[in-house]
Amino acid sequence: MLKGKSAIITGGVRGIGKAVAEEFCKSGAGVVLCFKDSVAAAEETLKELSASGSNVELLQGDVSDPEFAKEAVKRAKEVFGSVDILVNNAGITNDKLLIKMTEDDFKNVIDTNLNGAFYFLKEASLVMIKQRYGRIINMSSVAGVRGSAGQINYSASKAGVIGMTLAAAKELGRRGITVNAIAPGYVDTDMTAVLTQEQKDALLSSVSLGRAGSPHDIAKTALFLASEDACYITGQVICVDGGMGI
Repeated sequence: MLKGKSAIITGGVRGIGKAVAEEFCKSGAGVVLCFKDSVAAAEETLKELSASGSNVELLQGDVSDPEFAKEAVKRAKEVFGSVDILVNNAGITNDKLLIKMTEDDFKNVIDTNLNGAFYFLKEASLVMIKQRYGRIINMSSVAGVRGSAGQINYSASKAGVIGMTLAAAKELGRRGITVNAIAPGYVDTDMTAVLTQEQKDALLSSVSLGRAGSPHDIAKTALFLASEDACYITGQVICVDGGMGI
């Protein structure tokens, strides 16, 4: 499905990002996996994916640094000759009630989740415009669609990702580039593992399908959006949430 294509995946060595990498590699894509701190996880992911014959490159850096986006695009072009797919997946949380949230609490989440996605979107677009081809998938959240108490910073960042997706889709469509967003709901990842059982139960109570999502539930949607099967889909926000947002 993606044979001969190249992809950059931010936050690509754990959770949803790793699952996306696995689906892309199984479909024949070469990938640059960007990560910040998880060296052990990165090496393990590289080992697993390379064992199946996939062409995988690791790149460590901070997505909130615009120079890292330039480095990632440069690496993908050097290794694969093109940048066909971008998955803006890197994200952090720092949950607090509004009255307890500091300026740094807010700014740090925005810098990673929104500004980081912008830096990679811009750099990848420069290449894709020349190619007249590209698939951009931005990872938002149901928190960005309907808000989430205790997550004003996270909700704002993910709502911003949606606005950026819609605007970019309008700008880039005539160059053969699709831009879409995925809004996951409650997914079993390291990010949600820190929640108490009470918090998990409260989240599950709002999920129509009655279970948490898996990273591969999200990854398979990303694979579809990256494929030619989705060539006429752009500017969409696809909620993969088991009915959580209904």
